[in-house]
Amino acid sequence: MTAALMKTSLQSLWIMWEHVFDFLNRFRSESVWRYGICKLVVRQHRGKRITCQDGRRILAGDWVGELHLDNRQVLRLTRTVGADRAGLSTARMFRLAIKQISQELDSIPELVKVQALTGITLLHRGIIHGIGFEQHPIASKWQQRFYASYLRILLRILHPDGNQRIGYNTEKLSPMMLVISKQSLKERFTVRKKDSKPSPLDGYQDLQSQGKKEAVS
Repeated sequence: MTAALMKTSLQSLWIMWEHVFDFLNRFRSESVWRYGICKLVVRQHRGKRITCQDGRRILAGDWVGELHLDNRQVLRLTRTVGADRAGLSTARMFRLAIKQISQELDSIPELVKVQALTGITLLHRGIIHGIGFEQHPIASKWQQRFYASYLRILLRILHPDGNQRIGYNTEKLSPMMLVISKQSLKERFTVRKKDSKPSPLDGYQDLQSQGKKEAVS
C-alpha cells in the first residue's frame, strides 16, 4: 500500500470515528447546532472557573457553546484547493460561522442562556486572528496531555504535511482553550457595519445551513 493510499484510508477511518463521536456527543449536551464549518455544542461548563477579560466569570454549571470544526468539510477543502488555500478558507468560514452565532445568541431561546463560546485547538494562532478569542491554558495536566496527543494525531492524519508540521513546530503546538464571552462577541460583531470582502469559497455548499439544529436523543 502506497503512503498516499494509506493516508486516504486513515482519513476515511477518522471521518467514520467522527460520525460516532458526533452521535455520542449528543448525550453529553443539550443541543447541537451547525453553522457552516462549525458545530456548536450547548452544554454546561464542568471545569474550573474561567475569568474573561471583560470581567465575566464562567462557573461550573454555566451554559457555554463548545465549538468544534467540521473536519469533513476541512478535508474536502484540502483535497479540492490544497492545504494552504484550505487553511485560509477555513479561517474565513470560521469567522462567518462565529458571526452567524453571535447574531442568534439572543434570538433563539435555546441559545439565550449561553454565556460564552469555548473551544480547544492546537491552531489557535491562525484561525482566531481578528475575532477576539482569549487564550487560556488548560489547567489539568492530564487534559493537556490528552488534547495534545489527540489533536496532533488529527493534524497528522488530515493535513497533507502533518508529520513535517508537527516535527518542525512541536514546541509551539500546545493545546489552548479559546474563550470569548457572549458580551464581547456581541460587541465585536455589532459595532462593525461592513465586513471584509467575501471569499469565493464563502458560498461553500455546507454554509447554506445557518443555525441548523441536530436532533438530540
